[in-house]
Order: sequence, then structure tokens, then C-alpha cells
Amino acid sequence: MPYPVLPPGQPGADYDPNDPLDFRPGDAIADYLSEAHHAPPRSLTFPLMTAQRRSVSITLRPAMVFDLQRRCLVGTRIARSVRRVGGESALHGNQRIRLEPMDFQRIDVETLKHGLGLFDLSTGGAGILPAFWSTVATTRGRFSLLYAGLQTDADPGRLLVEIMGLGPGIGVEGVVNACEHIQAQRRGVVLHAAPDLASIARLGLARPNCLSLDFASVATRNLGDWAEAERLIVAARKVAPHVLIAHLSPERGEAAAAAGATHAVFAPLSDIKA
Repeated sequence: MPYPVLPPGQPGADYDPNDPLDFRPGDAIADYLSEAHHAPPRSLTFPLMTAQRRSVSITLRPAMVFDLQRRCLVGTRIARSVRRVGGESALHGNQRIRLEPMDFQRIDVETLKHGLGLFDLSTGGAGILPAFWSTVATTRGRFSLLYAGLQTDADPGRLLVEIMGLGPGIGVEGVVNACEHIQAQRRGVVLHAAPDLASIARLGLARPNCLSLDFASVATRNLGDWAEAERLIVAARKVAPHVLIAHLSPERGEAAAAAGATHAVFAPLSDIKA
């Protein structure tokens, strides 16, 4: 059974107009999000030539973000995959392509340009776009994203950057510095943590406003499995006021909210196996 959604105009009493993940949907917004939720899944794929003259394709897939506390849709999150032309992953496996820092930066800039067309920030909802750590860690990378955003009509206050690739070798001070620079551009920041307690604790030292976890590889079907997943959510909520769970099974929506998750991108029913 899908997680229930509030009718328009009932987001709850704790509405904060200055929080990009917290907004009051009016009739037009609710209608728009409802249509997007029930429409067939969309995706967008575009090509890119790397610095080593290798062809890759980038696919962007939008999915609706639910507020688990107020039970309403609040925006769109873009998931991204990068593959060699021919179908193999460019980032994993023995046949992966070596991508240079400039390649990651170009992928992020093109993701921003193309991804904005997959959601409508004018409705007041938030848009979450991925960005590689190697891009946001440098002044040049952050400026490239800022400049690309300025070429659009999107309100930067409704755009959040989900920083990916925050491995154990990355210092917390660098993460804090990058977040401060991005937030100075009126953009929210989501730190994407690996679904393990050590990663959550380490990124928690950066005092993130929002921490995201991907449950695609986390078992949640039986109670024993869910107990482990619940511990991850509880740990994340202790270090961040917002916790976004991607690929959450709809049947675990209530339990995730009770554990402290504030937002979710539900897994398609076709991806949920018995």
C-alpha cells in the first residue's frame, strides 16, 4: 500500500518558509505533484566525451520526495548513472573508464543544465541534484555550478545539491568548507552517506542540515533486517535535522518516520521483491 499523501493545504503546524525541504503546498502545487507522481517514470540520457576521448552516457531519473512527517510531496530528487557507450558502468567494475576531475565537473554542470528540465521549481517544491565531491571541493568546481545555475530561471533557494562520493579519506573540515560556500549561493546541501554507522558518524561531524541514505542495498523485508536499517536511521537523525531515505519500501514508510526519517524517495513497486 503506497504511503498516504495529505490533501492540499494540510502540511502541519511546524511549517518553516525558509527551509527548502519544508513548504506549504497550495492547490496548484498539489495537483502538479500528484500528476507527476502518477505519470510513467521519466528519464533523460545525454552523451559526454571524456578528457581521454571516451564516450559515456549520463542518465538522469527523477523521483518524487515525500515528507514523511506531514505525508505530502515536497519536490523531486534526481538519481544519476554514468555508463560507457555500450552499456557498461563507467564508474564500477574492471572495465571502468578513468574519469579526470574535469570530467566529473563537466558531468555535474551538464546534469544541472539537463536536470532542471525534469522538475519545475516554480511550483515551490525543492529540487535535489547530485554533485560529485571532486567538483564541490574546489573553488573552480563550485563556480562552474554557480555559473551554470545563473543561466537558468530557477530560484536557487529551491535547489539543493546532494554531494556524492564522500568516502572515508575525505576530511570533515573540507566538507564543512564546501557546504558553507554552496550555502552562501542560497543553495541547500544534502550529504550522501554510505549506509553504515561509521560513515554516518563521520559526516555527522560536519553538522549537516540533511543527510541522505540509499537503501537500495539495505535489506528491510523482515523484522530482523529492518532493525539494522532502523539503527541507521536513528544514527542519522541524531546528527542531522533532516534525514532522506532513497529507495525506501513504501510499506516501511511509517516505521521509517517513527525511527526519525523526515523524507523519503520510495522504491518503485516493481523493484520490491518478496
